[in-house]
Amino acid sequence: MGLFERDTEIYKNRDALREDYQPEELVGRDEEIQMYQASLQPVINGEQPNNVFLYGKTGVGKTAATRYLLSHLEEDASQYDDIDLHLTFLNCDGLTSSYQIATRLVNELREETNQISTTGYPRATVYEMLWDDLDALGGTNLIVLDEVDHVEDDSILYQLPRARANNNLSEAKIGIIGISNDFSFRDDLSPKVKSSLCEQEIHFPAYDAGDLQKILEQRAQVAFHDGVIDDAVIPLCAAYGAKDAGDARQSIDLLMKAGDLAREEEVTQEQPDEIVITEAHVEAGRHDLERGRIEEGINGLTQHGHLVLYSLLTLHLQDETPIRSRDVRPRYTNFAQRAGRDPLVPRRMRDHLSELAMLGLVSVTERNEGRRGGTYREYTLDMDIELILSALDDVLEDVGIHDSVKRYLSDGESPEGDTSLLEFQ
Repeated sequence: MGLFERDTEIYKNRDALREDYQPEELVGRDEEIQMYQASLQPVINGEQPNNVFLYGKTGVGKTAATRYLLSHLEEDASQYDDIDLHLTFLNCDGLTSSYQIATRLVNELREETNQISTTGYPRATVYEMLWDDLDALGGTNLIVLDEVDHVEDDSILYQLPRARANNNLSEAKIGIIGISNDFSFRDDLSPKVKSSLCEQEIHFPAYDAGDLQKILEQRAQVAFHDGVIDDAVIPLCAAYGAKDAGDARQSIDLLMKAGDLAREEEVTQEQPDEIVITEAHVEAGRHDLERGRIEEGINGLTQHGHLVLYSLLTLHLQDETPIRSRDVRPRYTNFAQRAGRDPLVPRRMRDHLSELAMLGLVSVTERNEGRRGGTYREYTLDMDIELILSALDDVLEDVGIHDSVKRYLSDGESPEGDTSLLEFQ
């Protein structure tokens, strides 16, 4: 018997819970799919494609709907001899300039033996290459720019939708599908870009718990064997997903994590056929995923970000929150000096508080006290204290153990058991 054996009691097809899985039918997005389908109809009619702009938070089905509809569009278009459809998907994460996107598009359209360097050409030259390659390809070209809000200049977002109008293309028809997680990105576009890129706009709102439950039931039917999921599991995963901004990806990840924990139990059970995924697996899975998310977010902060977070944490434990940034500053300054660092100016310290809020580690409340008091923000901790402390080992070593956190560390020790750390009030 080998070291590894297949375990088949829980999962029928675990890949159905992965991000790249394409379901046969999209649930919970009927209205958006109908609008999107109408926007793509000109392609089948042999007409100039619309430019479509999709926006909504992460995990609300924008990319899934795009892949679903374009796969059907490609299949249906193949039945018409006069339609030569070409699809190009480009994720703009990590691409910040129009130049970078243009070079990536050129290379997407070319054979591997004819790729261009991503640096060294004038931008106008890269655009000329792009127009030449698109015209050589001909037909109808749909270019999907996912996470288009990463692009910091408007040039490519103006040039692509208007390529034929500006006589840059004569043979190829081109349509742009821009997908953004940032609601404000559209508002920040210049008027000339907005009028062309956002020709057809589709807003994807957050899923509610009912939508998420339908999505999870659809995936679970493919992913799991019958009878291995307790009736309360899917509603619980859906409720947590609805609470976390209506994110389907988070709900599906939570269901998969619960399934994985049940499968780990299966290995140790003498009668594995009795293993069932329960609410306890969901709660344990949520804790594990939350820990991973917190650690990833905190690890991405600078040392000053860690110092600001540690300052707010200790103030929170002393019942000083919600608190204004000016009242966080003395604690932060003290901690920075203990760590041998020069404190940042107040504005830069506030930037770190805003970053913590963006990561979901801190919640922010706007206060308005009229003419006399003005408008200001108050901050409070919004995450599990022990999880945050477990990711702040380096700060504890540099600053020391503040009296307020001692009770969360076993016997007053650091999470790594280092008793040499300085304790202070």
